[in-house]
Amino acid sequence: MTAREELSGLLARIRVNLAQAGIRVTDDTLELVAERGFLATAQAFQRIVEEAPADATPEYLEPWGVVDTPPQAGPATAPPASASAVTTRRMPGYPTLLELAGQLRRREVSSLELTEQALARIQERNPVLNAFQLVLAEEALAAARQADRDLTVGRDCGPLHGIPIAVKDLLAMAGTVTTAGSKILAAWEPGFDAAAVERLRAAGAVIVGKTRLSEFAYSPASNNAHYGPTRNPWNLDHDTGGSSSGSAAAVADGLVAAALGSDTGGSVRIPAALCGLVGLKPTFGRVSLYGAVPLAWSLDHLGPIARSVVDAALLFQALAGHDPRDGRTRPVPLPDAEAALRGGVEGLRVGVLRDDGSGEPLGSPEALAAWEAGLAALRGAGATLVELDLPELSRLRVLNGALLAQEAVAYHLPWLRERLEEYGEFMRLRILSSFAYGPADFVRAQQLRQVLRNRCQQIFKQVDLLSTPTVPYGAPKLGNPARNTWFTAPFNALGWPAITVPVGLTAERLPLGLQLAGRPWDEVNVLRAAAVVEQAGPWPGGMP
Repeated sequence: MTAREELSGLLARIRVNLAQAGIRVTDDTLELVAERGFLATAQAFQRIVEEAPADATPEYLEPWGVVDTPPQAGPATAPPASASAVTTRRMPGYPTLLELAGQLRRREVSSLELTEQALARIQERNPVLNAFQLVLAEEALAAARQADRDLTVGRDCGPLHGIPIAVKDLLAMAGTVTTAGSKILAAWEPGFDAAAVERLRAAGAVIVGKTRLSEFAYSPASNNAHYGPTRNPWNLDHDTGGSSSGSAAAVADGLVAAALGSDTGGSVRIPAALCGLVGLKPTFGRVSLYGAVPLAWSLDHLGPIARSVVDAALLFQALAGHDPRDGRTRPVPLPDAEAALRGGVEGLRVGVLRDDGSGEPLGSPEALAAWEAGLAALRGAGATLVELDLPELSRLRVLNGALLAQEAVAYHLPWLRERLEEYGEFMRLRILSSFAYGPADFVRAQQLRQVLRNRCQQIFKQVDLLSTPTVPYGAPKLGNPARNTWFTAPFNALGWPAITVPVGLTAERLPLGLQLAGRPWDEVNVLRAAAVVEQAGPWPGGMP
């Protein structure tokens, strides 16, 4: 069958499925779906789905959450390290969360002063960046005053206490509008806090506002038809990456010390990498998504975007834990992630991706050179680098897109029937492409997911971690997401923990990142290796 015949067949299926769902769409709109390339994933999925035997057990029937105790790198009794030994500032002039926490406790600054500084910075820079959907000035100032009072009487909630932080605007916060970047939810005011917001408040953080995102988090770029794009602080003509674009821009440009993002195909790691930051996607089921507007239930993750690996570890420590309100979470013991960063990587085996099965280069020459410099830092610190092929990655990125589309359309179906025109064009065309899947495709996708998961798990007989470039290039121009999810999406389908850490700049002085992924529940080794890479900077190209 030719590609044109495939497209014609998918469009015919879309028409039938839309009619059965009671959704009216013009032929001109469907032609746009095809012309803009929104059916590419559905086409690719049809070519790979038959790789799963028809009698394979679907992934959702396999046990999830079994703890595989990973080997711990470094000496069992690693000597204590000072804060400066486990963190490296990445953006010039902006202190890390850990540094601010130290200043607060030494009474060099107050939470109120930090919050006032953050609000002033937001007022100055947000008109340029478009990073914030909502600024909570009065609430933040009140929380900062309370944080100062608490510290005065000896009530210290931990390292996040009194630190200005932002959250992505798909997390519910009582008394505030949560738009999820959409027009449809532009007036939705939930009467409760998301679990992540509860945990930040319990840790004493000061939430100064909610950040921009692409509509319903369904784009790997910072485009949004309703609220405009978020610009990259490194170059305002370039994309921040999506969908947690506002969170990354706010941290990179010094508006807040750290921020939360969600990640369904790379939406924490992509903007973090394109903005020269650290972004951590924990293991699926490690952090509660209660109160988060979903994109795809089996692929969504929540994680921190920060200026250093230790900051990401501190936020991970505050966010992680079982939540009975979210059946995806698991009661898995939580390690002391910050303490684990001190162990080094002596004896750790790091897989270096050689072939991802796509037949294409792994990245631009600049991206590959920066990645190799980061790998050299791991080797120099005692890790063993093991080259390996993992052709399953090319299938997993297709599978992630196919599963995402089918889960997303299930959530959006009621609005698609009644409020289709309230979606922006990009979101509308993309969600309509979800009707290209057949009645058995979701189960077949889950069968293939388990087959690929079983194959990929085999690499942990050879290595402890796997490394790839995070994004195959520096930040593209605004409006051009290109292949942003190329290396990030597979680890959403697998549910493995993954982190990006900056390793250099392009000739245009745009950041480049290195990604590390590990076994389920092994955030410790992921963070530990990332810390070693970070400490080896500055990088070629002048990374600050």
